[in-house]
This record gives sequence, structure tokens and C-alpha cells, in this order.
Amino acid sequence: MSDTVEDKIVDVVAGVLRQPDGSFFLASRPEGKVYAGYWEFPGGKVEPGEARADALTRELREELGIEVEHATPWLTQVFTYPHAKVCLNFFLVHRWRGEPHPHEGQQFAWQRAGVLDVSPVLPANTPIFRALALPELYAITNAQEWGAAPLLARLEAALERGLRLIQVREKSWPREQQLAFAREVVARARPFGAKVLINGDVTLAHEAGVDGVHLSSGALLAAGERPDLPWVGASCHDLRELEQVARLGLDYALLGPAQPTASHPGQPALGWEAFRALHAHGWPFPIYALGGLAPGDLATAQAHGAHGIAMLRQAW
Repeated sequence: MSDTVEDKIVDVVAGVLRQPDGSFFLASRPEGKVYAGYWEFPGGKVEPGEARADALTRELREELGIEVEHATPWLTQVFTYPHAKVCLNFFLVHRWRGEPHPHEGQQFAWQRAGVLDVSPVLPANTPIFRALALPELYAITNAQEWGAAPLLARLEAALERGLRLIQVREKSWPREQQLAFAREVVARARPFGAKVLINGDVTLAHEAGVDGVHLSSGALLAAGERPDLPWVGASCHDLRELEQVARLGLDYALLGPAQPTASHPGQPALGWEAFRALHAHGWPFPIYALGGLAPGDLATAQAHGAHGIAMLRQAW
């Protein structure tokens, strides 16, 4: 019996080239190909026996005339088109040599998440734009240790330095104190366009006026559906919890502890190889490494599949 679209998956790689200002590169599909004229992240099919990283280097050389110098695995998106079912393996391309040239007659455009001005876009690529709206550094508040006023002062300094994603996590405080503090964080974050989530329930998130909610691993496993908020993430420690993030269609996961951490003394750390192994299952959402990390660990985390790093003390 011949393979059908449903049971044969085409393995594909795609490269996300990004500039320091956060813009990313899209190319149009050339004439003669399926969906000619649609915009996409450049890439192509993985050849039999070829490693995906090698396929990415080859495809970007053939399509754009550039040499990939540093790329890391990122997201995996399975999508069924009328003509084929594809498994898109996205890589973040951090460094490359040369300027892209239209070797196949494509058009090029540098774009920003949320303000796309090219169309139409290949359907399998559109969920990736949401992930690109999430920055690499994720800060978690620790006002119960620092004190509210000192933490807010540190927050303002971090926002000036470029921080754009904050989780308010003051679970030991009474609800009203959490609410008041979250509102103060939002007031400071809004002028910078930073996203604020709160570690807690949906009602508290709505009352605080934040952008979303972050679920504990226990709340994640108990959830029957995605909370009704623009941004939702969750803490994960194992494969089962990551599978629940995918099932609910959440926006990101924090996976850890990647390294030993002062907030959970004695708790075994995953370590980078276990982190890589969990990431290698292939997920359609970004994963942040969490636990015992500092800004200098970003490159190591990304080399093992992380979108970025989340920090409690080192963020401030």
C-alpha cells in the first residue's frame, strides 16, 4: 500500500536569522515551487542520512549564499498541507557569514514580530512569529527577599537595560499584597512595552491587569484547558509536564532546575544533557532554562535547545 499524506512526514529544516534589534529574515518562495510567492523562513528538505544541522547549512548556502557559523535547535512544528505533512525543525541562526542573495529569484524582507508587512505567509510558519515575540531573558521577582521598594528600583534599572519579560512570583504574600505589587510592576513595565505575567490564578491575573499567567507544575497538570489570557506559560520538570504544555497550547515552558539553585537546596539538577534530551522530543513552543543561571549562561542554554534563560536572583 502506498504512503498517504497522513502517514508520510517530510523532514524539513528552517533557519531563523535574527539581527541584534530583534528583526528576523523572511524569503518568498520562488516560481515553480508549491505555494510560490508565499513568505517563509528559509530552509528545505533533509536528505536521507543527513544531520539536520548539516541540512540547514547546506540549504542556506544554496538558497541565500551565506555560511552558517552558529545555529542552535529551537522549535518543532508539524503541519499538514494538502500535498504533504511536514515536520519543520526550526533553528535560531545566531551568526552567519555573507549577505543573503536571491539565488532562486526570491524576494527578501526583515520583519518584526507583531508588525509583519509581507503576505501571504506560509501557514506552517505563522505560529513561529508568536514565539519570536518572547525575549531571551526572563526575570522572576523576588521581593519577599529583597523587599518591595528595592526590587521595584532594581526593576526600573533592568527595564532601562532592556528587560522585557517579567513574572511576578510572590506566592508567600497575602493576596492583596501580591495584587498591589503586581500593579506596581505593570505600571513600570508598560512604558517599555515589557510583558508581565503573574504566578497564580487567572482571577488574580485579570485583577492585576497583567499580560498573562504562569502556572506551577501542579496547576499545569490539573488544568483541563488553556486559561483565557493572552500569554500563558508553565513550570516543567519532566516529559509529562512538557506534553501537557503542548496539549493545552501554552506559549512557553520553564524547564529546570538546569543547575543547582539556592531556592531549592538539595534538589537534584537536570543538567544540560538531560535538558537537551527533553528538548529533543521536539516542541512547538519555546523552552526557557531555569535554575542556578546567570546572564552569562545564555549561550550554553541555547546550545542545548533553550529559547533563553529565566532567572530569579541573577536577573536583578
